[in-house]
Amino acid sequence: MTTRTVFTREETERLYAARLFAAEARPYLATALYALKPVLSWTVPTMAVDRYWRCYVSPAFVAATPVDELAGVWVHEVSHLLRDHHGRGERLAADKDLTGPGDRLRMNIAADFEINDDVYGDGLPRPADAIGPELLELEPGKLMEEYLPMIAIGPYFRQLAWLDCGGGADGSDRRWELGPDGAHGLDAQERALVRYRVAQGLIGRGDAPGGWQRWAEKVMHPPQPWRRLLGNAVRSAVSAPGVGEDYVHHRPSRRSSSLPGVILPSLRRRPPQVSVVIDTSGSVSDTELGTALLEVAGITRAVGGRRDLVRVVSCDAAAHVTAGICESEGIPLLGGGGTDMREGFVKALSARPAPDVIVVLTDGQTPWPRRSPPCRTVIGLFPRPRDVDENDPDYELDLPPAWARVVTLG
Repeated sequence: MTTRTVFTREETERLYAARLFAAEARPYLATALYALKPVLSWTVPTMAVDRYWRCYVSPAFVAATPVDELAGVWVHEVSHLLRDHHGRGERLAADKDLTGPGDRLRMNIAADFEINDDVYGDGLPRPADAIGPELLELEPGKLMEEYLPMIAIGPYFRQLAWLDCGGGADGSDRRWELGPDGAHGLDAQERALVRYRVAQGLIGRGDAPGGWQRWAEKVMHPPQPWRRLLGNAVRSAVSAPGVGEDYVHHRPSRRSSSLPGVILPSLRRRPPQVSVVIDTSGSVSDTELGTALLEVAGITRAVGGRRDLVRVVSCDAAAHVTAGICESEGIPLLGGGGTDMREGFVKALSARPAPDVIVVLTDGQTPWPRRSPPCRTVIGLFPRPRDVDENDPDYELDLPPAWARVVTLG
């Protein structure tokens, strides 16, 4: 007897009716729900997903489950994929050496704890066997990575041995999955596009749970390792060709032998001088000024810890104090008025020795010099909403200049 590999008409209608029910109950997930490709499977006990957005479905489970509960399982499985539980599970397994079947079950339980408080209710009934953090008397609202250390192998594991949401829930591919070359899978670009469209539709919705709102914010505005980016930008600037190089006459150039009677200077590298211009206008908060001072310490490390090579200029509508941070432990930051970073550039460039690199820490709400200064420039921007006045034909947004390397802080 040959085992069939396609759904019957009744199974298909029931499965698709449940998906429609899910899309109506959670319209912000409709794009993801319709991106899932159902695949008949005699191996999975209920429904499971792989990382390529295939949903493996047991025909017996479809026949035995009410449509409204089946809709909740659709939402449950697609939540694993949207929350990137396969990628996060892979990273957890590598970091914590979680390779056994018990570890994978713990990961699946932790992932279910994370998403089930956002899946059920508001039109989707909770099945009797759906697990949540209350099973172990844990606090709701946490992430899979937070729940996992709290889940130990215990007697309750026996009653959850059936639980298997597939490789899409923990990052460990199953033997019954079709893999990257199988039919109906989504490639990396398609998967990313689905996640982005769902996140885009969630922004600003008042009917979505807080967990989904936080997820959407991270997808639309992923956190940047800005301290590393700023440090890399400064190190790249101070080590670039020409920075800290000057001609000196105390050691003649080797080319002087070709010109008798003429002493040619030689090119020598000296430690690079860095000027840090800190925006102290009224639009910059005390917290951001504290962040700026922390970045000064990081910039000092980028030049080898030489505090005498770093000079600080505080600037609002006018440049105020120029201080070498080796002079005292405290750095005076004066200001509180408007903002004009052009004055800060003038003050920084007037110092002697002249700076090889200028680092500006600002909220960006300022006019900028029209021309590039005669040294490399790195701009660290405190994040601000960029509002455009569409009714003002003469409105110009104060964007950072193209000649500077720009890093968003925070």
